Amino acid sequence: MSRPLIISDCDEVLLYMVSPFKDWLAETQGVEFRMNGNDFSQALRWQDSGEVLEPDEIWKKLGLFFDTEMYRQDPIPGAIEGINTLAEDADVVILTNLVDKRQAMRAEQLAGHGLNARVFTNQGPKGPALQNILVEYQPSKAIFIDDLAQHHRSARETISGITTLHLCGEPMLAPLIDCAHSSGHADARIDSWVEALPWLRQQLQKENA
Repeated sequence: MSRPLIISDCDEVLLYMVSPFKDWLAETQGVEFRMNGNDFSQALRWQDSGEVLEPDEIWKKLGLFFDTEMYRQDPIPGAIEGINTLAEDADVVILTNLVDKRQAMRAEQLAGHGLNARVFTNQGPKGPALQNILVEYQPSKAIFIDDLAQHHRSARETISGITTLHLCGEPMLAPLIDCAHSSGHADARIDSWVEALPWLRQQLQKENA
């Protein structure tokens, strides 16, 4: 008999990303990170000139961060414990928007924080990747957790019957980003694992009722 499946994002759901990225940029790259609104492309500016980095330069900084600085990423409070608790009653996999060559790095990173889970990498909208995962696992119920509204929209546009939780554990971003619950693409918006875990367990209990 198939089990429920939880598919969780990593950055800003399980591990902080923007906070250590901001510190690293300021300390070593001569770049200031400051979110004004929800436009990430306007958040990186050269400290000397105040000019916004070109998109290609932003991608280079992100790539270098993930290649060399992932050790800076700490767990969001309650996230690892929460996911491991859920894994007692469901299969858990990670769906992260990193290039494929970083798949093993992400799995090793999460294992170092006490989470041993299969990691899927993806680029772009997550709906098609979610669909492929569901085809493989054939779960009794699927729950998707992510911090970005566009991925919830992609999930809902691609898959019927998936439960979705919008969770952004980074206080620097949470008030600024679009809300998938408000737009009708998520079943709930909860930004702390203390509150998210009971909600997620309730969804699993619904399945087993």
